[in-house]
Amino acid sequence: MLPKPTHRASLALSDEQTARRLADALTDIFFEGETAIAAFERPDGRWEVTAHFADAPDQTLMREVVTNAAGEEMATTIAFDTVEAKDWVKASLEDLVPVPAGRFVVRGQHDRERVPPNKLGIEIEAALAFGTGHHGTTRGCLLLLDHVLKAHQPRRVLDLGTGTGVLAIAAAKALHGAVLASDIDPPSVKVARENAALNETANLVTTIRATGFSAPQFSARGPFDLVLANILANPLRQLAGPMARHLAPSALVILSGLLTHQAPGVIAAYRARGLVPLRHLKIEGWSSLLLRSTR
Repeated sequence: MLPKPTHRASLALSDEQTARRLADALTDIFFEGETAIAAFERPDGRWEVTAHFADAPDQTLMREVVTNAAGEEMATTIAFDTVEAKDWVKASLEDLVPVPAGRFVVRGQHDRERVPPNKLGIEIEAALAFGTGHHGTTRGCLLLLDHVLKAHQPRRVLDLGTGTGVLAIAAAKALHGAVLASDIDPPSVKVARENAALNETANLVTTIRATGFSAPQFSARGPFDLVLANILANPLRQLAGPMARHLAPSALVILSGLLTHQAPGVIAAYRARGLVPLRHLKIEGWSSLLLRSTR
């Protein structure tokens, strides 16, 4: 039986700081478990804050919280609506088709027979973790990975912020070699581990939970010849220094999860650590970068 409909409140803001301040304020007011609150950047550069409620929210209280965090004018822009119950996983799978990216084809279980014999199929089901291959950032990373592997055979590979594990699985399948995959989110680690087993790469992909480069496995498995990091622009900039310290000479780095207008700032952060850009793919408003270490 499907769950009952949920109630939603959402509004768009101009800057990240205000959006995150509002999301924190809403989290403080409404009980965890009854409300899911998210703040994220849209492709148009604005920030959206969305709250899903099990029961109809107190609209007066919502407007009061928004007024305190973002101003009275923003409180008048809150949109309240109801989201009908739906089997979202089943519905999403019906719409997903195999995604080609160079030698790789990302598909769901229902499309096992639709992978050409000369391609590497990666089976990823719609799940809680990010990355079914249909997002521009995942496809961009796979295209750059395919480009890299035409000329290089890296032996020490890291997938940082692995999500569903799609990039780690792709590298392991193409190289027939070991890959270290990390994520800060425990459910993502579980999903990635399950997907590695599903794709018969469990013996090649080591999945760990870690924040940044804090875990001992990074030093033990590095320095890395190839790093894949499909995260977000701000974390990528913050990780430039630690990542550079874990790279082998002339290592290659594939970065994504950033909007096209954010790419120059990310490139600058890595250039300051001795990495130079080689390629820049733009897909659906998102950028994927290939860089090489000059140290």
